[in-house]
Formats: sequence, C-alpha cells, structure tokens
Amino acid sequence: MARAPGVSALSSAEIKLTSPFDLGATSAYAEWRQLKLDTAPRRLEDVVVEIGDPRRLTFVERDRVLALNAKANMAVYVGKTGRDPDKEIPRQLGAQLGLRTLDSHWLTDGDAISPISVRGAEVRGERREFIPYTNKPIRWHTDGYYNTPERTVRGLLLHCVESAVTGGENQLLDHEIAYILLRDENPDFIRALSAADVMTIPPRKDERGIARAQQPGPVFSVDANGFLHMRYTARTVSIAWKDDAATQAAKAALERVLAAPTPWTLRGRLEPGMGLVCNNVLHDRAGFTESPDKRRLLYRARYYERVSG
Repeated sequence: MARAPGVSALSSAEIKLTSPFDLGATSAYAEWRQLKLDTAPRRLEDVVVEIGDPRRLTFVERDRVLALNAKANMAVYVGKTGRDPDKEIPRQLGAQLGLRTLDSHWLTDGDAISPISVRGAEVRGERREFIPYTNKPIRWHTDGYYNTPERTVRGLLLHCVESAVTGGENQLLDHEIAYILLRDENPDFIRALSAADVMTIPPRKDERGIARAQQPGPVFSVDANGFLHMRYTARTVSIAWKDDAATQAAKAALERVLAAPTPWTLRGRLEPGMGLVCNNVLHDRAGFTESPDKRRLLYRARYYERVSG
C-alpha cells in the first residue's frame, strides 16, 4: 500500500522507541510522565460523573466517562437507579463504553456477571472459600490475574445495588501511576516485573484433578495497541514469585508503593446506584459488616476490552 504524501515510514525500532513504556525511550517516557502527573486526579471527586440512567447514557455523560478513562483509567458514576437489582444495568452500561466481551468463569452466573455478596456465597457453597464472597478485606490486586493471556481482563465494571452497614470502602490507584513511581525509583524494577515468568499462579485442583493449569506471566505488559496492562495480587498464598534478587527487590518496591497512600491514591465507598468503570486499575476492599436487612451486593463484570469509544 502506498504511503500518503508527506508521511514517512518508521522502522520497527523507531516505532518501539516512541512508546513511553520502552525502557530505552527516555524522551518519550519523560514527555508522557509529565503529562500523566500533571493531569492525574488526586481526589475521588475528580473522577466522579453524575448520570441519570446508566442503561441509557446521554452523549455528555458518555463522553465524560470515556475522557476520564483516557486520562486516569477510571471513572466513578453516581446514577439514579438506587437499589434496582437489574443485572442489565452493568451490561448495558458496558456496551455503551466499548465493553462487550465478558469474562465468564466457573464462579460467575450464567450471564457472566458476578453478584458479589456474602449471601451469594451462602447460596452457592463453592464460593465460600473465595474472599470476594466474604466480608473480609481484600488486598491490592487487579482482576483476572490468574487468567491466560488470551483472556486478559482489561476492563472492569462494578455496580452497587446495596452497600454494607459499615466498611467496604475501596482504594483505587491507576496502574500507570504505580509504573511511574517504580520506574522513577529504579528502571530495573520495571525490567524485572516485565519478565514473562515473574509471577505464577499455581494450578487450581478440584475433585476431578487439575481444574486450571498454573499460569505464569508478567506484572507489567504492553498490549498490541500500546496500552500498559498490569497483572498483580498482593496475596501471599496461591502465588509464586520468581526467586531471584531482581524480582524480590522489585516486588518489595511495589509493596512499599502500595503500603501507604500516594498523592494519587483515591478512596471511597460505592453506594446504591453508584459504580466504578475502569481499565482494571489497582484496587482493594476494606472489610465490612452487614445486618439482616442491609446486605452488601455489587455486580462485577469483567471484560477483555478496555473502556473505549
């Protein structure tokens, strides 16, 4: 195919060096880093979008959610559906934001959307051993870190139907900010955490044998469109880190970054009608308490696409 007049060809090496996530692209990284830090939100209010019905966004509402995800990889919406338990709310919202391919697995419902609740674990006993379906705190992670590469979870949507009596707050941190903090301290941390075998999830077994094979993979990777992806869990069980000095130093540095709030760490609690739509950013969850008439329920939808127009 002929090139358009005035457009020169770039070699693969030149294209690579235009990515801020290439450790050799110091100029591209410096420019991207400055813009990122200049525009990154420092308060939860900075990523909040007030909307009407998430099933039918207005053009203004949709553009605002998309713009926030382009800038900060996340948006928190405040809708007017309240305690409406309609599972079409997250599905229809996601479809308007380019999120279509749901990640279905053995713990999701038949529609691939998971009701995250203690009550659900009581009904489906196989969920009880998994922390999201309890009232216990969940440490820092990105979703789907145990998935195979072809099932990488790039988009995440959480919709709140009912909040807890107390607790259940989330901390949120854009994974691109975590990348910057680590790279600024020592680029070797990024190099180690980008290794294809740096973090391995052991196989999951059931009564029939191996239900899921072990899954090695990187913490940081760059997809075919040049976007940074992060795969991480702070869990200390059912996870194996590469046993070398570089990996252990990088892992410890990442744990330090997450141990105390950064200027860009956002904190808040989803209330009925609210939700988070994001490019699978780092997040955690505080423990919570319930009462018989107020039991926490969130819908979780995981997607293979990023939030996009």
